[in-house]
Amino acid sequence: MRRPSVGIIGAGPAGLTAAYLLAKQGCRVDVWEADLTYVGGISRTVVHKGFRFDIGGHRFFSKSGEVEAFWSEILGDDMLTRDRLSRIFYDGKFYNYPLEASEVVRNLGKRESLLSVVSYLTKKLFPTHQPANLEEWVTNKFGYRLYAKFFKSYTEKVWGVPCSEIAADWAAQRIKGLSLTRAALAAFWSPPATEAGSDRSKVIKSLIGSFRYPRLGPGMMWEATAERVRALGGQVTLGARVTQLTRMDGAADETVDGRADRAANGAAQGQKLAGWQLEVEGPGLGGAGLEAGTRTYDQIICSAPLSWLVRSIRPSLPPEALAAAAALKYRDFITVAVMLKSSTAFPDHWIYIHDPDIRAGRIQNFANWSPEMVPDPTITCLGLEYFCFEGDDLWAMADDDLIALAARELVTLGLAGNEAIVNGAVVRQPKAYPIYDDTYKTHIQSIRAALTSAGEGLQVVGRNGMHKYNNQDHSMMTAMLAAKNILNDQPIYDAWNVNQDAEYIEATGKVTDEATP
Repeated sequence: MRRPSVGIIGAGPAGLTAAYLLAKQGCRVDVWEADLTYVGGISRTVVHKGFRFDIGGHRFFSKSGEVEAFWSEILGDDMLTRDRLSRIFYDGKFYNYPLEASEVVRNLGKRESLLSVVSYLTKKLFPTHQPANLEEWVTNKFGYRLYAKFFKSYTEKVWGVPCSEIAADWAAQRIKGLSLTRAALAAFWSPPATEAGSDRSKVIKSLIGSFRYPRLGPGMMWEATAERVRALGGQVTLGARVTQLTRMDGAADETVDGRADRAANGAAQGQKLAGWQLEVEGPGLGGAGLEAGTRTYDQIICSAPLSWLVRSIRPSLPPEALAAAAALKYRDFITVAVMLKSSTAFPDHWIYIHDPDIRAGRIQNFANWSPEMVPDPTITCLGLEYFCFEGDDLWAMADDDLIALAARELVTLGLAGNEAIVNGAVVRQPKAYPIYDDTYKTHIQSIRAALTSAGEGLQVVGRNGMHKYNNQDHSMMTAMLAAKNILNDQPIYDAWNVNQDAEYIEATGKVTDEATP
């Protein structure tokens, strides 16, 4: 049986997961990635003068045994196990996270702690029924006083809008299963459940005590996956941008890079071929010995932003779908990596900054993720994360000014003295976070209907491909299901039914992460 040819748009976790699984089964796979330097998407690892840093910190922990097995297969012993240490900075004090009751009382004071408990109990007795936004949902869970201290400032810094304008879906998804009681219990006991194959069904992902991490950062995982795809005969091309997708609807097939195997097979069987054509261009094509132009495939998997995909399909999708795509919103992101000889190096992997006067939202200490991220142990590499909108004052700020801002804020927080900055680097990441506003669900429904009517052989996967603010294990699971649909030559699985924990929800309501036919 001839395996289908597959064009994959985007070499992030979703795109490369699908590519590897399909290439292992003998499919001809081409992956097109717009970035000229890195694979991995937002899970890449940037290298600057020997220093390695993430675009955000990326824990490798999943409730899916299938995802964990994939990571082990690709990197094996290069996956380190790390005992988590993270804290919250609020009102000039640090709080361990998961929260420790004695520390909260000590930092807040007995009076404020008592008022917070009363606020919590009051909300439990008089909750807001059917909360419409994040503020109402979190207040129901924790009471208003704890919400105001430990959720409001940071969340509004991340999203750039009031919590009252963020859909409750976001909280229900990202804080799934977490309650004040469980957070307090986690301070005294946290189930280990970190070994591959262990039962993780009851673990709250935001409270895990340990996780795995690639020795050279998350990009190591996806660089190794890309190399495996190439070793299996697949193509992963960087600096190659897809500009248009055209549905063929049974038209005569064309060759791909001079190969006519698909057309020959179809003609021999008397089939009227259908498929998709991709228009590809970009500076990476020449270096790979390729030319810009049209490529033809049986199947397409797209992890590029959903808003881009909708406007790039030909024939054009209906006006209502185009309007829905244009209405989707994103939050953008800047990482400022600062290298300095600090006398106040902190032990955390990351710290959440719940101070509205500090513009950074989170700070990573990359040497604590893996010592090999930093080539000189006398130099600390800290990553300050700034959440912004493309084109705003932060986004438009010169790199040197951003590095200077980061240095000042480290001093203000007491995380650095007045040491000279040895080096610095800035990475701007557009469309880092799909926004869940009060209209996004309606837009997604319209887009899904339009994509279904566009024709067979096109699947969307991953965070931006599905406009879902989920982690890389979720992205990988959607790609695994897309690959299984292709290998079975029928849409057995609906990737939209994968939940935040990378669990596939069957139509019957049954949950499984081993979605093998």
